[in-house]
Amino acid sequence: MTKIKCVIAAGGLGTRLQGFRQNDKTKILLEVNGMPMINRQINQINNWGIEEFIIITSPDFDELTREVTRNTFPNLNINYSIQETPEGISHAFSKAEKFVDENDILLLVLGDNFFGENPLNGINFENFEKNNGCIIFTKNVDNPSEFGVAEVDNKGNVLLIEEKPKTPKSNLAVVGIYIFDHLAMDNIKQLEPSDRGEYEITDLINIYINQSNCLNVELSDWWIDAGTPDRIIELESKLF
Repeated sequence: MTKIKCVIAAGGLGTRLQGFRQNDKTKILLEVNGMPMINRQINQINNWGIEEFIIITSPDFDELTREVTRNTFPNLNINYSIQETPEGISHAFSKAEKFVDENDILLLVLGDNFFGENPLNGINFENFEKNNGCIIFTKNVDNPSEFGVAEVDNKGNVLLIEEKPKTPKSNLAVVGIYIFDHLAMDNIKQLEPSDRGEYEITDLINIYINQSNCLNVELSDWWIDAGTPDRIIELESKLF
């Protein structure tokens, strides 16, 4: 039976939200319509049928994150791991390794990304389990230069991802949700830090692209990266 484990990268401090609503906590504990963001994230993903979670936290807010989530979701299987230093999304993802079993399918979600539809609808996980690989999700946007941008062929194969390109090859922005096979944990170990000193999720995806084993799913409904005050307010309007 296919087992999907969701890894939530929730260690970001949310510096762009400091002071917003008297926030002195990490971003994922900021209340969104009266509920901590991390709980809204778990609730969203649980509604997609996922019951196993691995939450990657920062050292300063690990205990509080555990308390907030366990009290709200006592019946879910939630494990926790600490990203001691902020060294990129792939680095955060690697902290889930001790909870990953062979043949697990890993759903990686950034802790401030929310979706109007279930992005997993229509994905053949049994087929994915047989072939392994990686699936990215994209959204057609008007300002692709502000995002990682995917170039995709007419069969949905991802050919290239560029980070905030000056001349984008498409309008497909890569959003903060990804599906990986369990081999991702080994593939991360091949990565070198980028120029900004981080282990980039783009570099991990490029390993799969180079193996011709990365597919794209384009979202049709809304997507919000709730990392700024105006986007939090927009998210709250969507949730009503």
